[in-house]
Order: sequence, then structure tokens, then C-alpha cells
Amino acid sequence: MKIEIGSKIKDISIITTDNKNKLSDYLAKNLIIYFYPKDMTPGCTTESIEFNDNLLKIKRVGWNVVGVSRDNLKKHSKFIDKYSFKFPLIADEDENLCNMFDVIKEKSLYGRKYMGIDRSTFLISKNLKVLHIWRNVKVNGHVEEVVKKIKELK
Repeated sequence: MKIEIGSKIKDISIITTDNKNKLSDYLAKNLIIYFYPKDMTPGCTTESIEFNDNLLKIKRVGWNVVGVSRDNLKKHSKFIDKYSFKFPLIADEDENLCNMFDVIKEKSLYGRKYMGIDRSTFLISKNLKVLHIWRNVKVNGHVEEVVKKIKELK
């Protein structure tokens, strides 16, 4: 299933730093779900800090934030502790969520090809409908763009 704006996503089981176990556990509000390659790397750290810095603004207009990577809970907890993130992270070690959102892509680093997470952000409504998608995200200015979009959707 290809996820597009208007698609309804499945409520699947997840492993999180705040002990939630279904995607719908975050849907008391609408949800910003962002996928990033790896904890503690420069781009991912910057993006996560920017979401954290804007969290109050985001929550005020009726949204929650959750980050997803293939790192395990232990790494996620260290990442949260180091930067004092006030939102949870999903450990998608088995890539179920990544595959559902189609964010695993072939990447290249120093000529070596590998499969990794394509930095992507999705806006999900309370009823599991995809409201907006950003793929192949560049970190600079992205969170500002997301905040602008969720205010427009109000």
C-alpha cells in the first residue's frame, strides 16, 4: 500500500520510550510523525531539537509529535536524556512502521550503498488519515514548515 495524502493508515503495534504500544495511543490529538536515520547524528539531532523547541506551539494547536528510527529503546533513551526531549521516540528495529510508510530507501555514503531511512514527516489526523507528507526532508527550515502547515490545517 502506497501512503499518500488522504490514505488511511493501519493502527499497528509499536515499541516506544513512553510505553505506548499502538500508533492510536498518540491520537488524542493529531500526530506529527517524523522518520529520521539515526540517534545522535548531526542532522537528526538538529531536527529533533527543533521539534522539541517548538513542542509547546505544536501542542497548543492540537498536535502531538513522535520521532521514529530503527535505533533500539536504549539508544533512544540516551538520545532523549542527552537533549531533554519532551516527546517520545519509536524504536522500529523490525522496520514495520518504516515499511508501512515506505521510508526505507537505497542510500550512498562514501560510495558505499546501503538501505536506510529517508528523512520524512507525516501529518496524521485523529482518525488515522494522512493529511500531509514531506519526503527526502532537508533539516534546515523543515520544522518551521511543519508548524506553518499544522496552523493552516486548524
